[in-house]
Amino acid sequence: MNKVLLLYGSLPDEAVELLKREAQIVGPFEPQDDWRPMLKQADALVTSIQFKFTREVLDRAPRLRAIGRVGIGVDNIDLAAATERGICVVNTPDAPTEPVAEKVVGWMLMLAHRLREADRVARGTGWQERGTLLGHDLVGKTLGMIGLGRVGGRVAQICSTALRMRVLAYDPYANPAHAHLLGLELVPSLDELLPAADFVSLHCPLNDETRGMLGERELRMIKPTAYLVNAARAQIVREEALLRALREGWIAGAAIDVFPSEPPPPDHPLLALDNVVLSPHVASFTHEGVMRMSMGSVEQVLMVLRGERPPNLVNPEVWEKRR
Repeated sequence: MNKVLLLYGSLPDEAVELLKREAQIVGPFEPQDDWRPMLKQADALVTSIQFKFTREVLDRAPRLRAIGRVGIGVDNIDLAAATERGICVVNTPDAPTEPVAEKVVGWMLMLAHRLREADRVARGTGWQERGTLLGHDLVGKTLGMIGLGRVGGRVAQICSTALRMRVLAYDPYANPAHAHLLGLELVPSLDELLPAADFVSLHCPLNDETRGMLGERELRMIKPTAYLVNAARAQIVREEALLRALREGWIAGAAIDVFPSEPPPPDHPLLALDNVVLSPHVASFTHEGVMRMSMGSVEQVLMVLRGERPPNLVNPEVWEKRR
């Protein structure tokens, strides 16, 4: 029976049972566990973003045929190395769309209406600071989105239709007809998008084009009354520039779900700032979202092991030369 290395400690029972019907499970393991020696016996694995698969790591898995990513981003996997070794990489691009989009809008509401500060004041005595908690309507404000994928498209729908916001998007690969259907305006550059936005939300993958895309120059272009929302990848924004922007008031604040190192060290400077809302990389975490991601990943891994082509093969060129 094929062996599947489970590198996702909170996989729902339904997904675990599905795996058990066709494979022997090894694990589950957490990132801090000694999981690498188990690679030599794995025919497939199901993983989260916290595990890294470099060429050297993949060389320790001579039997590996499939990597199932529970979620969208595969920047933790060396795709070229996986393809060279005949390893199929699958993900679940549609599964987390709704929870991530809802959280992005929720963070925008939280920032605009100062709900973090309101919670603190309400828990205190006397409510002396109540009068300082004036926020802002989202209606009529401008959202600037960097990247227009599945999540970005859903955020655009909610903000343009339900909240009557103006929505701008910068994405050189976006389809103009699709953008028009979503009720947004495509702009040709960050230079045009950033100064116009009251909220800047990141929805692009991490790659060579986007790594460090927002640095000091770009952050200084954003209005001092505007907010940044990052539920994509931390490395898209240069960390030192972001810290300066928050400390020195280049921007009003931020909502951050992703960190360069996860979890961040206890002395990470973002943790000490009052004008940020932080969450531990849980944008996709709802019962429904996790179930869709988990079942989708497991089903596709089992398809590969059965010799069936999965629908979300990230490296399609591997199929004819797969292990």
